[in-house]
Amino acid sequence: MDLVPLIDLIGEPYTALVGGLVLGLAFGVFAQRSRYCTRSAVLSAMGESDLKPLATWAAGFAAAILAVQALLGAGLIDVAETRFFSTAQSLSGALIGGLLFGVGMVLARGCVSRLLVLSASGNLRGVFSIAIIAVTALATYSGLLVPLRDGIGAFWSTAAIGGNDLLAHAGLERSAGVGLGAILAVVALGFALKARLSFWRLLGGTMIGLTVAAGWYFTWQLSTQVFDPIQAESLSFIRPLATSGELALGSGMAGLDQGVLIGAILGAFVAALVSGEFRLSTFAEPGVPSIWRYAAGSVLMGFGGILAVGCTIGAGLTGGSVLAVSSLIGLASMIAGAALAQLALRTVGSGDAPQAAVMPAE
Repeated sequence: MDLVPLIDLIGEPYTALVGGLVLGLAFGVFAQRSRYCTRSAVLSAMGESDLKPLATWAAGFAAAILAVQALLGAGLIDVAETRFFSTAQSLSGALIGGLLFGVGMVLARGCVSRLLVLSASGNLRGVFSIAIIAVTALATYSGLLVPLRDGIGAFWSTAAIGGNDLLAHAGLERSAGVGLGAILAVVALGFALKARLSFWRLLGGTMIGLTVAAGWYFTWQLSTQVFDPIQAESLSFIRPLATSGELALGSGMAGLDQGVLIGAILGAFVAALVSGEFRLSTFAEPGVPSIWRYAAGSVLMGFGGILAVGCTIGAGLTGGSVLAVSSLIGLASMIAGAALAQLALRTVGSGDAPQAAVMPAE
């Protein structure tokens, strides 16, 4: 992939923005059509709905790991100098932030990426939640909540366990990562067959994972062709919300983050229009929980996502695909937090469990 002509034409930051825009467009389309959502997958695993959301999520997770591990095995990308492995990562941040994020996505009835897709599809509850997530994420990323974030994150890091590479801890070669991805792909296919998942929904979930792999490949290629060194990266949505907030305040420059964010919104919007699923939804609809519940969940996701260094996409798929221990702990904590929150709602009789069967992803 020769990016030099584009870099010479529009510069390095805007080349990253264009790449992010393409990746985001693909993600937005496939996420809208497949209804990809980690919260929905957790509820599905708990018996709150059928197996389709879990099967869709499993397809994306397996595809991301298999494709990225194959790229690493073929020497087409190198992640040794990325943020996941070049510096110590906070395990306490991943654990606590992940739990908070998981609780938040149940309260707000969707993870960050799903709420973005819903917002682009006319859901004003999603717009409200994303606005609060963005403000909280900015405060946690570079504002008033930084001391709290750093205090929690300093408790335990990957330096204490000798690194962040799961394969290295297990004493395995890269081929084992490809093997793990292949096993997960078989398991995901089994879920899809059991759930009688449609071909198009299976394709959509799989393409979510492949979009993450494409993000790694694009940014790695870009990192080898720019004058000033940059780190390879892939999709995330919590950090782009924070960095876009900085940009709005006059700090920083548009790049990959903003491209991904804009692209995902445009892609989901177009997909919703074409499919006839664009519809304005408000808090006034019957059975919708209190606005304060959405607000509380959004604050927890904004803080927890930055603390865990990623949302269910940034940590779950981008970090998970390179088998970063901190990201896998973060993802597991998000799932655990969501399950505990849903159990609590069910126990106190909030009435959310019956709604979940009707609108599992908000």
